[in-house]
Amino acid sequence: MLILVIIIIGGLLCRYRWKIHYLYNIVKSKHQGYVKPLHVNKKFLYDAFISYADEDDTFVHWTLLKRIEQEGNIRCCVHKRDFVPGNDIATNVSSAIHNSRKTVVIMSHSFLASDWCLFEFNMAKMESIYSRSSENIIFIVFIEQLSSKDLPLNVLELVQSKSYIEFPNDKYGDDVFWEKVKETLSM
Repeated sequence: MLILVIIIIGGLLCRYRWKIHYLYNIVKSKHQGYVKPLHVNKKFLYDAFISYADEDDTFVHWTLLKRIEQEGNIRCCVHKRDFVPGNDIATNVSSAIHNSRKTVVIMSHSFLASDWCLFEFNMAKMESIYSRSSENIIFIVFIEQLSSKDLPLNVLELVQSKSYIEFPNDKYGDDVFWEKVKETLSM
């Protein structure tokens, strides 16, 4: 009987691990005073939290942030610049997502290979479901060609049900791409 109970509890913990992890980090950060108020007159601390792999930081810091922060006047949170030193990473991630209107996922092979990136993706998904009444807060930007077989099921599900954008390889597409990104993040 005890073994059956342990198996059932283990199965439930495995099934709801992201929800439990998300709730734990939100409660922990609120208890320690790290999470600022979610809304201040319906405004967030950041317009977007940028979730990306370290291998893609050249694109993020020299291209993306230049175009959307400087030219688009959009406030972004990036881990190398805006995380609170001394806090654990999970608390910083949860707080950044909680205090940002959108989470921009820079999707690449490196992103999919990073456990922390997938953690950020899952925390953003939990935020959209449990704190924002299923509002879509995840904005996926593909900077590499990825086939559907390369994507984990939870990412593939979101890609198939929600809109995403691909980084173009031509000048005309580049102008349209940046306008769409700025428009989406400024809504």
